[in-house]
Amino acid sequence: MGTANKDTMTSDGAAVEVSRDLAPTGRLRASINLGNPVLAQGTAGSPGGVTVDIARELARRLGLELDLLCFDAARKSVDALASGQADIGFVAIEPARAAQLAFSAPYLLIEGVFVVPQDSPLQSVADVDQPGVRIGVKQGSAYDLFLGRTLQHAEVVPGAEGVDVLRELGLAAGAGIRQPAGAFVRDNPGFRLIDERFMEIRQAVATTRDRHPDSVHFLDQAVHELTATGFIAESLRRSGAGS
Repeated sequence: MGTANKDTMTSDGAAVEVSRDLAPTGRLRASINLGNPVLAQGTAGSPGGVTVDIARELARRLGLELDLLCFDAARKSVDALASGQADIGFVAIEPARAAQLAFSAPYLLIEGVFVVPQDSPLQSVADVDQPGVRIGVKQGSAYDLFLGRTLQHAEVVPGAEGVDVLRELGLAAGAGIRQPAGAFVRDNPGFRLIDERFMEIRQAVATTRDRHPDSVHFLDQAVHELTATGFIAESLRRSGAGS
């Protein structure tokens, strides 16, 4: 069993209280989104990646055993948190989620970009937000929520993956995360990226808002430390998700 990191916790007693608050079952249950290949890779039986590494480190600091609950989409990961199935999760900071969730500082910034057909007249983010333009999105993703809130003229069309909706329905554009969107374009010569990002997705550790403030502070401080020490960068490098 690990012990609390003294830079993060002020005392063993405080660590015990945070452990009890964050993990009332006596085990830290972490929701992992395998649908985002930047955050996690592998299978439900053998997941890996930066979110898995952070979850293991948090459990170590709290002296808890860890359960990894794997899902194929961010919205399912959020639902697991909101329903009490999971204690912590790794999701994008989004106003639509703030009523239910409390967030740490971001541990990773990810860019949202558009994919369009190779011969599309759309060249910029501004071009995309036009009347009659329909954009495929992954339902419940951070960019689905963001575009639904910010688009003035274009329409979002939710589905399993933004690029798949784009291709299957012959839409004007598909939204996605830069890395997998870039891989899609490389594998499908009939499509290209609009290189300009339409949003910056701030990935954080989240828990429910009914947690004690000390527990949210623990998560926030841990993220700051893991970022400052290079833990996050090294984890991303090992997983192949680093830039």
